[in-house]
Amino acid sequence: MKNSTTTLDQMLGIRYPLLVAPMFLISNTAMVKAALDAGATAAIPALNYLTTDKLAAAIDEIRTYSDKPFGINLIVNKSNPRYKAQLKTLLQHRPDFIITSLGSPAEVIDKCKPLGIKVFCDVVNLEYAQKVEKLGADALIAVSSRAGGHCGPLPPEKLVPQLVEQCSIPVISAGGIARAQDVAEARRLGAAGVSVGTVFIATHESPVSEDYKHALIQYGAQDIVLTTRLSGTHLTVINTPYFKSLEEKESLIERLYKRHKWARKYLKMILFASGMKKIEQSAFKATYKTVWVAGPSIEYVASIRPLGELVRELGEGW
Repeated sequence: MKNSTTTLDQMLGIRYPLLVAPMFLISNTAMVKAALDAGATAAIPALNYLTTDKLAAAIDEIRTYSDKPFGINLIVNKSNPRYKAQLKTLLQHRPDFIITSLGSPAEVIDKCKPLGIKVFCDVVNLEYAQKVEKLGADALIAVSSRAGGHCGPLPPEKLVPQLVEQCSIPVISAGGIARAQDVAEARRLGAAGVSVGTVFIATHESPVSEDYKHALIQYGAQDIVLTTRLSGTHLTVINTPYFKSLEEKESLIERLYKRHKWARKYLKMILFASGMKKIEQSAFKATYKTVWVAGPSIEYVASIRPLGELVRELGEGW
C-alpha cells in the first residue's frame, strides 16, 4: 500500500509540518496564537473548557486573531459526558480540524466531512489505524511510548514505519520530540509531520505554574514514570518525592476497583476525576503535592522560552 506523500504543512497550508499538541489543562488560546504566528498549527482539548459557550468563545477568539488553521481535540468515548454538546459546538464554529481520542471517530467523521473539517485520529497500533482509515480519517496521529500523558505501547521507530507502510493516509509522529534532530528523524521514518507537547509546557505562553515549568528543567528522562494510579490508564508523570509517596499508598477507590468488577465502570470514572483534580491543583498552584504530567523529552528542556522561538527551532529540523 502506498502511503500519502502529503505532509502536514501541505495539507494545512502552513510553514512547518508541526502541531503543538493539545494538552489537557495546559493548552490555551495564547499558545495557539503563538504557534500560528510562528508558522505551525496547534490544538486545544475541548475538555479544557467547562462549558460549550467558553469553548465556542475560544474558537472565535483564535479565528478573529488569525486565518491560519488550528484544531480542537475531542474525547469521543463515554468517559466524556460532554461529547455530544462539544461536537455540536465544533460543527457550528468549525475549527479547521478535529483530533479524536479514546473511541470511535465514526460520528465525527460523518458530520465533519460535509463541512470541510478535517479529522485526525490518535492511534497507538496498526489495527486501530486501519479502522479509522476505513471510516474516512484524514490523518493518523501515531501516539508512541515516548508521548507525554496518555501514551501508546510502541516506540516511534516501530509504530511510525508500520503505519506508513500499511496505511495510505498521512501519519503524524507524536512522542519524544524535543529537538530539530528528532523532527528530522520523524521525517526519515516516513512521518508527514510531528505532534509535540511536553517541551511546550516550559514556554512563556503556557499557563502552568513556574514550579511546573522549572520541573521540566530540573528533572530528566530517567525521572519519568508510567502509572495507572491517576486515571485508570497508563499516564506518564514526573517521579517527584510526593508522587513516590503517593505510589506507596492505595486509595479507597483503588481498593474497591480491584475487588468489585461489577462497579469498575463507575469507579474508573471517579478515579479519573480524582486523579485529574490532583493534576490540576499541581499544575496551577504552588504546592508540595506535585503531580506533573510530562514525557521523557524533558531531558532536553534547558530553559523557559517563547513558544514561537521553539517552534521555529524545531521546524528547521524538517
